[in-house]
This record gives sequence, structure tokens and C-alpha cells, in this order.
Amino acid sequence: MENLITQIQQLSKTVQELKSEIAKVIVGQEQVIDHVLTALFANGHVLIEGVPGLAKTLMISSLAQSLSLEFSRIQFTPDLMPSDITGSDILVSDQKTGAKGFEYLKGPIFANIILADEINRTPPKTQSALLQAMQEYSITSGNKTWKLQKPFIVMATQNPIEQEGTYPLPEAQLDRFMFYINIDYPTFEEELMIVENTTGSALPEIKAHLNAQEIIALQNAIRELPASDHVIKYAVDLVRASRPNSADADEEIKRWVSWGAGPRASQYLILGAKAVAALDGRLSPAEEDVRKVAPIVLKHRILLSFAAEAEGITAAQIVSHLLSRKS
Repeated sequence: MENLITQIQQLSKTVQELKSEIAKVIVGQEQVIDHVLTALFANGHVLIEGVPGLAKTLMISSLAQSLSLEFSRIQFTPDLMPSDITGSDILVSDQKTGAKGFEYLKGPIFANIILADEINRTPPKTQSALLQAMQEYSITSGNKTWKLQKPFIVMATQNPIEQEGTYPLPEAQLDRFMFYINIDYPTFEEELMIVENTTGSALPEIKAHLNAQEIIALQNAIRELPASDHVIKYAVDLVRASRPNSADADEEIKRWVSWGAGPRASQYLILGAKAVAALDGRLSPAEEDVRKVAPIVLKHRILLSFAAEAEGITAAQIVSHLLSRKS
């Protein structure tokens, strides 16, 4: 137990150091950075949505620089193929014997932090290349399977689906992401600082603070944090209330929702709450921690009905409705 306390105290200090490094190049967006760091230490994948030019890519690459991890950036485009992500077998010949055979050339997915940039600019066929990696931490090609090195986290960016040349992510792909984060325009003061900082000298150098083994140890420590029965019950009740065919659903949910969140949402609510508590230096999550992560865990797991779309109801509004019921 003493070792766990020490690790959580170290985590709280390390997070502040990481924030300081990221703040060298990212102005504002404190809440988004908090969410991304929470997902990192909860070992969950993140999807960040926002219009072009809001430093989504820079934020993730800056985080990668602050960690001693292997980083890979994949630019998703309409002509990207699944093998461009996972790798493929290539024909090679032995220089000594002249014998020919196939050798697997690993793709950019074989790294610790994957920046899937503009993930919704490629068709679902290519997006599906990430499914096995995100869930099973492995890649299969032919009759062989390769394990991915941990930690392995996909941090994806996407443009709003209303924009030209975008494809909506399939529900199975969305469900793999622990958090779905929206990033908004900076305030006037923040935009002034952005322009001042980026139109002068080169960007400051970011120093690395954690290596792979240290991150894995902190991720394991967060999983070891105890969650009380009433906190777990609160998370499960919240998720079950989002399902229109559940006895816990009210009339609004039955009218607005076609499909609610699945069991993975309950798992991510508790893991996210544990990470929030740990980053705050606490050894056990509270209901308020569950409520804090609920909007970014639930909104991409709720499929709206035609009635909700006709009335202009959004998934975020439905999550707010659920939280007001379960306060």
C-alpha cells in the first residue's frame, strides 16, 4: 500500500511536469490536455474532434515528445490502404544464396503512441485496420500475429463530419476510443498569445520525463486503486439508463435514443474516474469523478433516434439529461 501511495504522489507531480512541457507550445486548452493525460495513464485511446488549425496534431506530438516513447504519425487520406498502416509481406531475396521469400515489413502502427491524423478522411475499410490493434494490442497478417509493444495508445484527430471529404467512423471503431473530446476555438487572449508565440523564433524544445516502463507502472497503479461499490453501481446505473430498452430508461431516452452505451462504457467510466482521482493525488474515485468523465465517455456511444435528429437533440444533451437524473 505504501508503494501505491508513493506512485500516486509521483504521478501527480509528473503530470504537472508534463503540463509544463506541453504549455511551452500549446496555449490554453487546459481541459483538453487534462483529458488526454487522463486517458494516457488510464491506458485508453483518445479521439479529438475540431476544425483544422486548432493545434490538435501539435498537442499530441508535443505530448509524445515529453515522453520517452516511440511515436508514429499516420496521415489518413482517401487513398490510404490498410497495409499502409499495419504493414505487409514483401518479396525479398537472400544476397548470398539468391533464395527468394516473403518477409513482413512492419507498418507505422508498431509504435507506442500513434497519432492517427484526420482519421475520418479515409474510408471505413482503412479505419478498420486499427480495430485489432486498439482492442487486442496485436496485428495479424496472413497466418501470423505480432504483439504490439506496450504502452500502446492511439490518439486520433478528426474534422467535423459535416466538412467536405469526411467519412463517419463506424460504431465499432468509435467504441474503441475511451474518450471523445471536442476542441473549440481559443479565447481572444489565448489567440493573441498563440500569434505572438508562433510568429517569432523557433518553438522551444520539449524535454522527455517518462519512459515506457515508468508509464506502464503508473497505469498498473491506477488500476490497483480501489473503487467503492456505490461508485461502481453509480457508473453502471448511468450507462444502463442510456439504453432505451432498459427498465432504467425514462421516456426521453426511449424517444431520443436508438442504441445506448454498452458495458465498455461502464468500464471506461470507472477507469477514467480512477485516473482523475490519481492525477489529483487521491487514492479512490468518487461519484463526482465518474460525472467528470461521463460526457467524454458516453456521447460517442449513444446512437440518436430519428426523433432526436428531427428535434435537434444532440448526444451531449442526452448525457446532460442522464447526469441530471442521476445526480
